[in-house]
Amino acid sequence: MPEPLTNSTLQAPVDGTGGNSAALHGTATIVDGLQISNWDRTTLEELRSGGISGVNATCAVWEGPADTLKAIGDWYQLAAKNPDLVTLATSSEQIRQAKLDGRIAVLLGFQNTSPFGDDFRMVEVFHQLGVKIAQLTYNIQNLVGGACYEPEDSGLTRFGRTIVSEMNRVGMLIDLSHVGNRTSLDAVEASVAPVAITHSNPTWFVENPRNKPDEVIRAVTDKGGVLGCCLYPLVIGGQKTTLDQFCQMIARLVDELGPDKVGLGSDCTRNWDNEFVGWLRNGRWQPEGEHQATWPEWPDWFVGPQDFPRLTDGLDKVGLDETTIRGVLGENWLRLFDDVFPGRTIS
Repeated sequence: MPEPLTNSTLQAPVDGTGGNSAALHGTATIVDGLQISNWDRTTLEELRSGGISGVNATCAVWEGPADTLKAIGDWYQLAAKNPDLVTLATSSEQIRQAKLDGRIAVLLGFQNTSPFGDDFRMVEVFHQLGVKIAQLTYNIQNLVGGACYEPEDSGLTRFGRTIVSEMNRVGMLIDLSHVGNRTSLDAVEASVAPVAITHSNPTWFVENPRNKPDEVIRAVTDKGGVLGCCLYPLVIGGQKTTLDQFCQMIARLVDELGPDKVGLGSDCTRNWDNEFVGWLRNGRWQPEGEHQATWPEWPDWFVGPQDFPRLTDGLDKVGLDETTIRGVLGENWLRLFDDVFPGRTIS
């Protein structure tokens, strides 16, 4: 379990927001950098109860182009059936409007580039269908590059450089969360737009292949990107890690990287059974293990998106000022989306 941190950021509140975290939470535009839930009206209502106005919702991990089209169609249908609750969004303006309307603005996202197959043109096709964020790899090597669990990271491939360029052109945010460190650094160098790590933590907090070393985090944030601090038990040190420890980690990152470089990416996995986590870990590239995969236990202070108000309270208690807390809760994601989503002219 992570040890409590000491840092110059961890001081008493300087702007008098202590005790006012509920009011702050109620007026903040909150964006979750990633969730991979089994979506229905109930899971969407959990987001609304937590005050979330925008979410990067994973609609593909191992799927190829055809299955991904079906998943996007399912989202279109869910949005059409629940117009009072959800809207499919492609911009920060739509997320801010969702906040005013009391709805959830969903950004469709991939946690792999498998939906593109071996055809770079699929980037624009899926972008036209509303996909705004794509992670380059998911745990294993693919046509684009290396992943975080590979014993050797190949780096960004020639095809990967084409995908990065095409994502820059159309305005699709590059996500490096499950990507290998060498491939991540290559992608930052190759991209003409800022990139993101939507749901990982630093390895100085928890040593895990899914977390990122300082070199990668600083490469991303020095070029305008954002690190989404993740609540998944595997990357926070397990169920016993405390809210204070998690928020102290964020405060240290704010101090080291700047207040506009840190966000949240909960990696919530609501409404799934254990069969899905087995598929998520194994895909079709390896047989299921000897023991059935199961979901990890979440800490009692965060079991789902309805607990986001506790994060606001925790950030207040470790001494972050109101502007910084609003940035971490969502404004930093909105700034990044404003920069990336319009696309780039590629010469």
